[in-house]
Amino acid sequence: MNAAEQATNIALASKIAAVVNLFKLEFPDVRVDLKPWVNDADTRELVDPDSIDIGFHFPGWSRKFQSRSILVQIRFYEDPLDASLRRAIGVEAAGFDHSGKRWRFSTVEQWQFVGDSQPSSEVGDKLKHFCRQVFDLFNVETRA
Repeated sequence: MNAAEQATNIALASKIAAVVNLFKLEFPDVRVDLKPWVNDADTRELVDPDSIDIGFHFPGWSRKFQSRSILVQIRFYEDPLDASLRRAIGVEAAGFDHSGKRWRFSTVEQWQFVGDSQPSSEVGDKLKHFCRQVFDLFNVETRA
């Protein structure tokens, strides 16, 4: 779900802002999009209500990223018996250019990049570091 829509209280809005700052510390050239999803019925069916989704766009195509835009999705699990136990269970990222999705990365799987093209190893390491920081921000005990 769009990060702008998930910012329903000060604590969560502060964490979303922190996520944006963590990404911009690693990749200062990006422009942030807190509403990466279009608001139409077809898109709404695909959006995970238990995620915070943020788009990051480069000024042009990035050779190091092998993409022009990155969609970051922070996935959560909420305990059905205790709604206060909401924890980050994964971070997924995907790189896009004019032809569509170029690569994807998931902490839920093997922390590896898959796709037709992949970011440089330097960018990959920075993205993994960013993901660890996101886990630290939302729930310290979740580590890879």
